[in-house]
Amino acid sequence: MLAGALGALVIAFSAILVRLAEVSPATAAFFRCAYALPLLGLFAYVERRRFGPRSGGDRLVALGAGFFFAADLVCWHYAIDAVGAGLATVLGNVQVVLVGVIAWAALGERPDNRALAAVPVVFCGVVLISGILGAGAYGDDPALGAVYGMLTAITYALFILILRQGNSDLRRPAGPLLDATFTGAIFSGLAGVAIGDIDWTPGLESQAWLVLLALSSQVLGWLLISVSLPRLPALLTSILLMLQPVSTVFLGAVLLSEAPSAVQLAGVAVVLAGVAFATIRPRTPQPAPG
Repeated sequence: MLAGALGALVIAFSAILVRLAEVSPATAAFFRCAYALPLLGLFAYVERRRFGPRSGGDRLVALGAGFFFAADLVCWHYAIDAVGAGLATVLGNVQVVLVGVIAWAALGERPDNRALAAVPVVFCGVVLISGILGAGAYGDDPALGAVYGMLTAITYALFILILRQGNSDLRRPAGPLLDATFTGAIFSGLAGVAIGDIDWTPGLESQAWLVLLALSSQVLGWLLISVSLPRLPALLTSILLMLQPVSTVFLGAVLLSEAPSAVQLAGVAVVLAGVAFATIRPRTPQPAPG
């Protein structure tokens, strides 16, 4: 549980570090993945020496997940530019609700009634964050940021679902993460070339922030989460994952002087309430012994 909480707090700094790097969205996505590869490769090598090679099928699935990871990062970084680090992170975490909907459509796994009821609640919160209602919304283009945030949530949900399929052995968190990060770097670079906004040689200060982003969020944060959360009860998992968006909103206000409007903060509360309702289950009373 401690490792999961630390992992969620580590990745809470992701959006902050992207803003501090002051590079284009595709540039941040590419270098976040590229700088993480050597250390993830070392960990994956240790796993292979200890447990033997992974199956080819698992590797192909994890490599395919990297496409959606790249799309998730690029869309999220555009959302950060448009609506700020804190609100963009809240929007991206709508994926917690969307995973169930996508799994229903793609795999025939119908979510329970609580998850279905939470979907319209969460989208009401997204509308509030977008700045369409009320005045003084924070961000250069909060409505566009909401669109990018929803694209982030969709691609993030697809990434999570696919990566889980490629991680059949929970003893090996680094191997699947290495494969997805490798193809994530490739597709982020290709996206940057196609969009025309990638910078292959950022300045030294930007490089330093990008190295910190890769080593903290992509390596340490994701490994902690990959190791701990699959082994925790669903209730604790949901609570721990919600630490990230809450922490990023706070960090954005303190470190970047972000100041969402009252309506946008209400949207944050609505989104988090919807996610909590969808994922946190009431404890089932246990029968008395005897």
